[in-house]
Amino acid sequence: MLHTQAISATDKPTLYAELAQQARGLFVGERNLIANAANFSALIYHALPQLNWAGFYLFDGTELVVGPFQGKPACIRIALGRGVCGTAAQQRQTQLVRDVSTHPNHIYCDAASQSEIVVPLIHADGSLLGVWDVDSPVTDRFDDDDRTGMEALCAVFMETLRA
Repeated sequence: MLHTQAISATDKPTLYAELAQQARGLFVGERNLIANAANFSALIYHALPQLNWAGFYLFDGTELVVGPFQGKPACIRIALGRGVCGTAAQQRQTQLVRDVSTHPNHIYCDAASQSEIVVPLIHADGSLLGVWDVDSPVTDRFDDDDRTGMEALCAVFMETLRA
């Protein structure tokens, strides 16, 4: 039976290191994309404060399509280059948006979202899997420690896809 431990960290780098360790534990012996994405979303959503959405948009060869997530219902399809997720996917760079009202083409899937961080998920061969998207109802919720931590967590997730 699967058990996660309470997070004891008092600073973000330690928090993300503990989450990465727990994520690795969740993925032991499992390579299924959907199963791991669902558990990853639940782990992060319930471990980090001030989130209202955490999940995946998967690239279908044309656009991003909502995948496993935690939170309210979401936009189903996002074109590359559109919104924070589409921008992260197209540019293949993490997007940290401290105030979504300042992002030129932010998509309001949930009007409560005020800040967002999106990490592109790139296979070892350079192809796009999709993006990891996290929203908060709080402006300035995400900072460079979150960027570093989320990128490290996504690297752990992407390791599960390698044989």
